[in-house]
Amino acid sequence: MCPGNIGDYFLRYISMALPLEKIMRVAKTRGFINQSSEVYGGFSSSYDYGPLGVELKNNLKRAWWESMVYKTRGIFGLDSAILMNPRIWEASGHVENFHDPLVEDLVTHKRYRVDHLLEAHNIETDTLTMDDMRAALKKHNIKSPDGNPITEPRQFNLMMKTHIGPAEDTSSLAYLRPETAQGIYVNFHWVRESMRARLPFGIAQIGKAFRNEITPGNFTYRMREFEQMEMQYFVRPDNGMKFFEEWKEKRMQWYISLGIKKENLRFHEHTKAELAHYARAAVDIQYKFPDPMGWKELEGIHHRGDWDLSRHSKYSGNDLSYQDDISGERFIPHIIETSAGADRATLVFLLDAYEEIAGGRTTTTEATKDVEAVMRFSPAIAPVAVAVLPLVKNKPPITELAHTIAAKLRVARVGLVLYDESGSIGRRYRRQDEVGTPYCITVDFDSLEQHTVTVRNRDTMSQERIAIADLEQHILSRRML
Repeated sequence: MCPGNIGDYFLRYISMALPLEKIMRVAKTRGFINQSSEVYGGFSSSYDYGPLGVELKNNLKRAWWESMVYKTRGIFGLDSAILMNPRIWEASGHVENFHDPLVEDLVTHKRYRVDHLLEAHNIETDTLTMDDMRAALKKHNIKSPDGNPITEPRQFNLMMKTHIGPAEDTSSLAYLRPETAQGIYVNFHWVRESMRARLPFGIAQIGKAFRNEITPGNFTYRMREFEQMEMQYFVRPDNGMKFFEEWKEKRMQWYISLGIKKENLRFHEHTKAELAHYARAAVDIQYKFPDPMGWKELEGIHHRGDWDLSRHSKYSGNDLSYQDDISGERFIPHIIETSAGADRATLVFLLDAYEEIAGGRTTTTEATKDVEAVMRFSPAIAPVAVAVLPLVKNKPPITELAHTIAAKLRVARVGLVLYDESGSIGRRYRRQDEVGTPYCITVDFDSLEQHTVTVRNRDTMSQERIAIADLEQHILSRRML
């Protein structure tokens, strides 16, 4: 791209409101995310990650793990079981309190969350009790979204039940975990002792969780099967608020460092009415989703106090306190939690990366059209690390060299490497822009004699000649977090 065109190019950039339906179509057509069980007509609120979606999601999980476990002193990894002793969910309060108020359409028999129906009528629900919600439904004569009368509200437990063993009775009842945090709490002593950890220290985990949501929706924002990235940081009671404030800022900066636009992120401090009964403080990192969603939670940071370890000490009969080896003081550690969803984060990075450019991206060598799409993923998380493109496909020396370069980059583990020789070079650039490939390597006639290739930058469209011998380091250095 000629330097004189750079300003014109950015003037042509347009930031467009992106309906969720559009990103769903983009996600499907480009191999990111699709409805699960589609050949059978689909399955409600379940989605499959395609070749590029699984790369994006895995890259995000890798970036989170590196940030938490590899780059932060005193945080250790864990992979606890999905199925655990049912008493754990009694201790955690999930059996007693993990409920949503539910109503049913008397005609269609569809079920709806009461708070969602009230919020649709601009009624704030954060401080309402069950009796308040019941009264509000009657006062405003609220019906189902189909306009039909509804039942009286009742509580609905969100945990998914299963049975262990041949008999399906109360003695065999178990639950698919609704969160990964409890597996961390019950392994607190094991991790501490095996790693000789001293406060403050953390335990990080990525894993599946399950909630029998009444009204899942908004694509992958709310699903019944989802993946969490949670870290529990154990601290002295007098240091709780200090570390709460530190982790707030660290988690916000993580999203920004990976390319989320600052203007699309904000903190939402929980009011006293919003706080869980055990929480000392809580804040959500919110993202500005397309209308009608608006600002919604992306990640939660919570000061949980000593409630969790105290409850598991009581219910298990095992002392989960901590003794300071210098002062000799014994106490129940307080916990600072960071809780993010891998699926929700993947959706946010898809939304934030997608851009449309009016008038195309005109250069002397690349085709143009009225509107062109670009996925501006950070190179650190882009699903395709690099694409290798022979200038022509009917010259064996060029295609053979291109295949050799692609093979070497795959061995170097730079990430997913694609080879593409179909269509004009401009069209191939466009295809890679549409899936967010940050760098395209073009192998041409000069490559055969000079042992160099052209590396094209997705965002600036600048092109530079790089020695083939230096390609691996050139790409790897730009993929580093």
